[in-house]
Amino acid sequence: MNDTNFRFSNSVIGLPMFFVLFLWIVYWLQIRFDFDFYRYGIYPRDLIGLRGVLFSPFIHENLDHLYNNSIPLVILLAAMQFFYPKQTLGVIGYGILFSGLITWVVGRENFHIGASGLIYVLVSFIFFKGIQTKYYRLVALSLTVILLYGGMIWYVFPDVDQSISWEGHLAGLITGFVLSLFYKAPEYAKPIVYDWQRSDFDPNNDPFMKHFDENGNFVTFSHEEEEDQIEYFSSSHPVNYIVVKKADQEETDE
Repeated sequence: MNDTNFRFSNSVIGLPMFFVLFLWIVYWLQIRFDFDFYRYGIYPRDLIGLRGVLFSPFIHENLDHLYNNSIPLVILLAAMQFFYPKQTLGVIGYGILFSGLITWVVGRENFHIGASGLIYVLVSFIFFKGIQTKYYRLVALSLTVILLYGGMIWYVFPDVDQSISWEGHLAGLITGFVLSLFYKAPEYAKPIVYDWQRSDFDPNNDPFMKHFDENGNFVTFSHEEEEDQIEYFSSSHPVNYIVVKKADQEETDE
């Protein structure tokens, strides 16, 4: 992957801003018209509670809950769209779906709401996918994500805070990891490897390197050796010339 694979586009800013703005609009509708959106959250092992698989990421309990989820979503969605543009929508869609289903299976009998499950999906995917690619820029992104959000790992355990949906967090972490295995790494152009960079390169047999001694000083060849060098380059590096007659050149100039 070279630098041209990472191109800034309007979607890098537009996607996260639109997504987060939609969350705020839903919350505004909730408090403005006193809608009870909580009952549209995930309610484990209840058929009606399955609707929360799709709706729960867009529902938040209060302003603090929404604000705490908004900033990580902006950062992580922007990073996804910049470094993994072809995988972003799939990771979001399947991340919401499968993390919600896992929460529905293993969660406590209570309404589970909020976009934190999706945040764990994104953190998990970015971290594991970057490590799997072994490409230095994506590995650096993985380490950056861990530096910023590594402390989130504690909230996948049940004894840390009973007021949060640790089941949703754990489901998001698992889902992100599985998606990192499912999606292929972004295609990247292999760097150019020159002959002198190869492990089997022998400078003693290279025609160009023969012009220099072991200290890097220029070596003068004898007449016979110089002819051998000319013959080698003439045979292995053919040059085609275009011959233009003088009359044809004059017609072209006119």
